[in-house]
Amino acid sequence: MAAEAEYTKYQDPNQTIKVRIEDLLSRMTLAEKIGQMTQIERTVASGEVIEQDPDLVKKIGAATALEVRATGIQYTFAPCIAVCRDPRWGRCYESYSEDHTVVQAMTEIISGLQGEIPANSRKGVPFVGNGTKVAACAKHYVGDGGTIDGIDENNTVISREGLMSIHMPAYLDSIAKGVSTVMISYSSWNGIKMHANQELITGYLKNQLRFRGFVISDFQGIDKITSPPHANYTYSVLTGIQAGIDMIMVPYDYTEFIDTLTSLVNQNFVPMSRIDDAVRRILRVKFTAGLFERPYADYSFVNELGRQEHRDLAREAVRKTLVLLKNGKPNENPLLPLPKKAAKILVAGTHADNLGNQCGGWTITWQGTNGNNNTIGTTILDGIKKTVDPTTEVVYNENPDPNYAKSVEFSYAIVVVGELPYAEMFGDSSDLTIPDPGPSIIANVCGYVRCVVVLVTGRPVVIQPYVSMMDALVAAWLPGTEGQGVADVLFGDYGFTGKLSRTWFRTVDQLPMSVGDQNYDPLFPFGFGLTTQPNKTQ
Repeated sequence: MAAEAEYTKYQDPNQTIKVRIEDLLSRMTLAEKIGQMTQIERTVASGEVIEQDPDLVKKIGAATALEVRATGIQYTFAPCIAVCRDPRWGRCYESYSEDHTVVQAMTEIISGLQGEIPANSRKGVPFVGNGTKVAACAKHYVGDGGTIDGIDENNTVISREGLMSIHMPAYLDSIAKGVSTVMISYSSWNGIKMHANQELITGYLKNQLRFRGFVISDFQGIDKITSPPHANYTYSVLTGIQAGIDMIMVPYDYTEFIDTLTSLVNQNFVPMSRIDDAVRRILRVKFTAGLFERPYADYSFVNELGRQEHRDLAREAVRKTLVLLKNGKPNENPLLPLPKKAAKILVAGTHADNLGNQCGGWTITWQGTNGNNNTIGTTILDGIKKTVDPTTEVVYNENPDPNYAKSVEFSYAIVVVGELPYAEMFGDSSDLTIPDPGPSIIANVCGYVRCVVVLVTGRPVVIQPYVSMMDALVAAWLPGTEGQGVADVLFGDYGFTGKLSRTWFRTVDQLPMSVGDQNYDPLFPFGFGLTTQPNKTQ
């Protein structure tokens, strides 16, 4: 007869999390503890190696959690609560706004991802609800949206008062909502790398704010403590761990990290108390998330992936985030909403029939993709075709020559242009111009036909030279897979309600420029957005 399995407190879900943490911690070797502190890239992982709208964004968080759990993943690197103060930054589209109050409101997505924190929960304690939820990550701590000239991973030069009043408030809200983890920024604050900033990580975040989840580095973030990166890896590991980082995103050469940290502990440069603090925090999140009871993917969630209700939610988000910047030339009637019934309409532009362009970076791949073969969705062109009257002829010409629009009789035209996909430093832009042939398409079409220009961009871009030739202008941002949401509003099934969450500049010479600045002279101010009423008569 087989021996009865030994009872262990850490495996007993009826024990308190504190008891479970201390029991498991007492059983762990140094190698196992450092293993908990090491996050590697999935491509090198194997069994042998490891064994509304805040309301709307909350619903989106809940839907995202379901789809993430369906893949077997229990942790998401979201939300990004950067406050982008300069659109030249290549990560500006990851930021909800230049205004910290908007970003604070959007932390409601944490409650969607993790679940609603219990009323009696202690502030700062991580919370993850049932098996339909995932651990969230507030990032990038702190000041990543304020770097000089919007250069990614650069230096944010600002007083402590400015850092606390602009870039820190959303972290207070995130901690109050029980966020499980905080990721450190590549950037520096007044010349000090955030990955090395013990005062802000341990002193402020952990001690003063009493954050009880774990702190994670960014991808190879500790390597970049030195310049050039990885120049003195032992120093980087020592500095990052002493600063208060609990889990290190290595991600590939994990053996070097493990060997280095083990040596630092054995030589008493890193005390075991710092290791135990890190592992306690990591185990607290894992126990809270129920990973010891539910370690594997739940196949009953498979139907959550790409579920129609989730696509409908994404389509609703597209409708509500469109911002109408212009509707009608002087002394002319508004163009929008467009009539569904028309003899012949022209749809043009590089972004009209391209899901990759609609989705942008950080999608199927890091830098995004091009074309319609990498994901399932509805392009803006598809949405237009599905929305217009069956008798309306839709002509699609991606890049018409100068004579095309004037030689064909069109009732009106829809031009969809914008930025190509990018992520991180590859999106840094000093001029913020629309890539060619976008500007020429606008001129070739809007010079001869009444037109609405739909911009698919991650941020405000240079449009002042072209606005006068447009009849209407819509900022569609990055609508993702549900391009039908754009058509829903263009043709009046729903009205335009969105407002700018960031300032639209006239020229890049004005940057950085944010609402509240003394010399505030934008093309379209923060909070601007024309409205239309749904057209129910079509």
